[in-house]
Amino acid sequence: KAFTCPECGKSFKLISNLRAHHHIHTGEKLFPCAACGKSFTTSYKFIRHQLIHSGERPYCCADCGKSFNRSYHLTR
Repeated sequence: KAFTCPECGKSFKLISNLRAHHHIHTGEKLFPCAACGKSFTTSYKFIRHQLIHSGERPYCCADCGKSFNRSYHLTR
């Protein structure tokens, strides 16, 4: 069974994904950052944001040794 967003028609396999998606339409941001006050609509975006404050750079280039906080920066 698919769960469809009544606002935009996008479908999701899980009701939890539809609930998370719904925050896009409401503008509700349930995940505030204690370090800077910025808020996020999903826990994924919040956790990804935390790398800015921690300084963690888990993605290392095998060619030059430079580290990045996002994996897609390795492909540039």
